[in-house]
Amino acid sequence: MYDHKIALVLSGDLLEWQKLNVTAFLASSVAIQFPETHGQPFVTASQSTFLPFLKHPILVYRAEGPAEVRKAFERARERGVHLGIYTRTLFATKNEEENIAELRRLPDEEHELVGIVLYGENKQVDKALKGLKFHP
Repeated sequence: MYDHKIALVLSGDLLEWQKLNVTAFLASSVAIQFPETHGQPFVTASQSTFLPFLKHPILVYRAEGPAEVRKAFERARERGVHLGIYTRTLFATKNEEENIAELRRLPDEEHELVGIVLYGENKQVDKALKGLKFHP
C-alpha cells in the first residue's frame, strides 16, 4: 500500500481523443518529475526488457466541466498537492515551445483547465477531489 496517489481530473466535455491525449500527457508529467514513482523494468523469461510502469495506480475522475476542474485545482493547491495542468488552448499548439508560450500568456486564474494531475499524500489528494466520481 502506498501513502501517495496519482489522480487525474478530466473535463467531461472533452472529445474521446482529447481525454486520452490529456491523460497521457498529464501522467507523463508525474513520471518525469518524481523518480520515486518509477517501477522496475519488466524482463520476460526470454530476457526481453520492457519499459516499467508507474508504481502507483492512476485514478481518473470526471469533472462536469472546466469549472469543476478549477475547483479541484484550487483545493489541491491549498493542500500543497503537486499539480500538472492541461488547458483547452494546448489542443491548438504543435510543440513544446508553443505550449510554454501559451501557458505564459495568461495568469493561472485565467487558464481554462480541462485536465489536471495531482500527486501527493492520499488524504490530501482525496480532500482535493471531494465530490468527484471516477470517470466511466
